[in-house]
Amino acid sequence: MHSPDDIQYALETTQVLREPDRLIDTFGETRFEFQLISELMDRAGEVRIRTGEVEAMRPRILRPESYREVELEGFDPSARARFDKLVEKLRAEGKDLAFLQYGFQFRRGQVHEEIVHDSIDAVRERVLDDVKRTGNPILAVIEGVDDTWEISLFKFAFEMILRSHEVNVFDIKRDFKRRGLP
Repeated sequence: MHSPDDIQYALETTQVLREPDRLIDTFGETRFEFQLISELMDRAGEVRIRTGEVEAMRPRILRPESYREVELEGFDPSARARFDKLVEKLRAEGKDLAFLQYGFQFRRGQVHEEIVHDSIDAVRERVLDDVKRTGNPILAVIEGVDDTWEISLFKFAFEMILRSHEVNVFDIKRDFKRRGLP
């Protein structure tokens, strides 16, 4: 279990180095691939690269209020506690987390890890160069903290939802007006 200080440190130091080209869909599912790089805490000159995917899904059915929590599938069993602490921290900072009432589901796919013997700067540059070369539109590159890497991934997902929420609300209102609805 991570302390509030561990979570705070992960929130403050996590950086999204490259965002995917698309936002999260209002209705339906959105899949992102990620590469999360982090320095190993106890060894100099070693960087872990985690590669995987996250899928953000809206609930398929409307649920009663008491069952509208965010579901986490494929995450470490202790991820729920870390996620709840992250939500608590973001609420304390005054972040608008109204989207959580809809009961999002996050599914994490298989994550592959690789240890690279080089500096974080060199690995960061190499990963970003690879992304430019391949042009993968759904790939996010995140730099985070090794032992709280799932917090870094959650932070990325929250930021994507918050940005998507603003755009999607605008799109829904525009669509309603076009159809003559209030």
